Amino acid sequence: MPITPFLDGERFDLEGERVLRVAFEMICIGLRTGDCDDGVKQAIATKLIALAKAGERNPDILCEEVLKDIRTPQQWAASEAARSSVRNPTEGGQGFRRKADSNPMIADSG
Repeated sequence: MPITPFLDGERFDLEGERVLRVAFEMICIGLRTGDCDDGVKQAIATKLIALAKAGERNPDILCEEVLKDIRTPQQWAASEAARSSVRNPTEGGQGFRRKADSNPMIADSG
């Protein structure tokens, strides 16, 4: 699976291009991208390019870092959903009630 169409004019030496191709192939196989939308492959390539421009030349590390970065938003979304349910406890009609409000033995002072 070639990365060349997704380089957007970025230039690397021969070894840099080889490393990017290997890392791109590893990620696409790992994610089973197959015939997925080119937007997905462009996002992968963009992350790879940023890491390569920062100096990383090990395809294993490139692959690991991109996969870690791809997984991070999912973890954030799950934790954000958990936080929002804590912030909004009345969602779904089940709110928190004070103990006195829920105990029929305590007289209403109002």
